[in-house]
Amino acid sequence: LFAGCVVLAVELTTINTNPEVQEYQRVELSCIIKNSNTNDPRIEWKKTRNNETTYVYFENNIQGDLKGRAEVQSQSSLVINNASRTDSGTYRCEVAAVDDLKNLAEIIINLTVKVKPVTPQCRVPKSVPVGKSAILYCQEKEGYPNSVYRWYRNSDALPDDSKTSPKFVNSSFTANTNTGTLVFTSVNKGDMGMYYCVARNSAGTARCESQQLEVYDLNIAGIVGGILVVVVVLALITVGMCCAYRKGYFSTSSGGSGQRATSDINLPLSSEALLQ
Repeated sequence: LFAGCVVLAVELTTINTNPEVQEYQRVELSCIIKNSNTNDPRIEWKKTRNNETTYVYFENNIQGDLKGRAEVQSQSSLVINNASRTDSGTYRCEVAAVDDLKNLAEIIINLTVKVKPVTPQCRVPKSVPVGKSAILYCQEKEGYPNSVYRWYRNSDALPDDSKTSPKFVNSSFTANTNTGTLVFTSVNKGDMGMYYCVARNSAGTARCESQQLEVYDLNIAGIVGGILVVVVVLALITVGMCCAYRKGYFSTSSGGSGQRATSDINLPLSSEALLQ
């Protein structure tokens, strides 16, 4: 009954259309010829990344940066050894079977090579006065998929918004898990402590070293006293300059002009002059 059945079209299948692999591990992009009348079909693999399409396997040879790291097994499946982050992309397996009525078929496979985060760069202000704002920064740029961030204070995970947790109800901060910023609108003494940040994605985690945040009171009396001292000093300087000006210490007259001015003054006549 089945002897007369004829395969009219080449047909492909795959085990996984969206494989994920850790960087430096082995991954197989399966492209299985399910049905075909052609004994030796032509196999090609192409890769699209950043809107650029290149050959991966062409004329029975591995092409491009996969040369030496990849091979075709089981007739048409592509195996990548030591996968790199740049191997992420969309792969297309194309099969041409000349003896089939429908002689072309393809399968699309999206490969994701996951990269663990590296130690994030964290910035924590050393000291902040009570009532002032403060921003803590945390970021790393190696992880793929992109990392999300979580801040910790004294080993306690901080929520995205302090208002949502009874434990932090006396604080006033918001945390952005995508950018890694922790923003305090008004710091209080309860915010003092050791802070660190954890970067996380599906490949792993990494954290920065703990850093101390000090919170101190503003010395209002000292500030007012300092201002008063400055005002008094400026007042004394002003009075001194006025006195000096009145006594002529700041006269700009030259010696010659001073002499001429003196000669013009009518001095009283002596007694001898009066007798003459």
